[in-house]
Amino acid sequence: MGFPIYRPRRLRATENLRSMIRETTLSVTDLIYPLFVVPGKDVKKEIASLPGNYQYSVDKVMEVIDQVVSLGIPAVLLFGLPSYKDATGSSAWDDKEPVQMASKAIKAKYPELVVITDACLCEYTSHGHCGVLENGCTVNNDATLPLLAKIAVSHARCGADIIAPSNMMDGYVQAMRTALDAAGYTNVAIMAYSAKFASAFYGPFRAAADSAPSKGDRKGYQMDPANVREALREVELDIEEGADIVMVKPAMAYLDVATKVHETFNRPLCVYNVSGEYAMVKAAAANGWIDEKRIVMETMLGFKRAGAKMIITYHALDVAKWLQA
Repeated sequence: MGFPIYRPRRLRATENLRSMIRETTLSVTDLIYPLFVVPGKDVKKEIASLPGNYQYSVDKVMEVIDQVVSLGIPAVLLFGLPSYKDATGSSAWDDKEPVQMASKAIKAKYPELVVITDACLCEYTSHGHCGVLENGCTVNNDATLPLLAKIAVSHARCGADIIAPSNMMDGYVQAMRTALDAAGYTNVAIMAYSAKFASAFYGPFRAAADSAPSKGDRKGYQMDPANVREALREVELDIEEGADIVMVKPAMAYLDVATKVHETFNRPLCVYNVSGEYAMVKAAAANGWIDEKRIVMETMLGFKRAGAKMIITYHALDVAKWLQA
């Protein structure tokens, strides 16, 4: 049945009509706000490539946490810059380092706020890679797994609700799940970076987290941007190993992957609206080339339409405010 009997424009005539048939909705409860915590006191340093986002010392991070809670955002994702680095990234499982201390502070004041912690080694190693290097250039997968397990247990001990390992090592979910369960943290969930691509969109983050590799790249463990079926295999492996939530990262250029993951697997899907995606929008908006609010909200809906249940985004504070307006 077509025109003129059926006219789709009938249901687009007013905002109330449009809202009644709207297929995809965006809520503040979909949002996760990423934060960078650093050593020291009274530190609030804007990240040049991520305008509106900052590196915070533990004492100062609580100011933005107050804002997160007041806006109704249910979760934060903590990244840490350590006070020391070495070849194995041992500061990553030091309970006195910024991620652990921030987790304790947040849970003490806001026990219901979901604290997610990044569990990788790139910020903590002197060489900037996500695992133990052998021959100075290759990450030794199996030697890295016990270190990732130590990170998971340290974060759980300090109050993390969800561990988010971003390292892309084979078997990392199993190693972390086994260690968490053995330590009694059976209720701490794992959000696996299951389909993390070797992307050019990570540039601003690496500057913010001081995590760029000193030499080489991460193509030997992060995924080829050309591959979709491989991403599905990675997700399936992580689920078999105990992942509670799976992730596609980056988000904007990989919505086809997100949709396939959503349609294939019975696990909550998170997408990461990464630093390069954020920086492009902010730069274009600063030059007056785009309507920032409309672009961002349309992008968020695109993530939801693709099947995402959760969205990690540096836009989270603005999106939460716009949703209240």
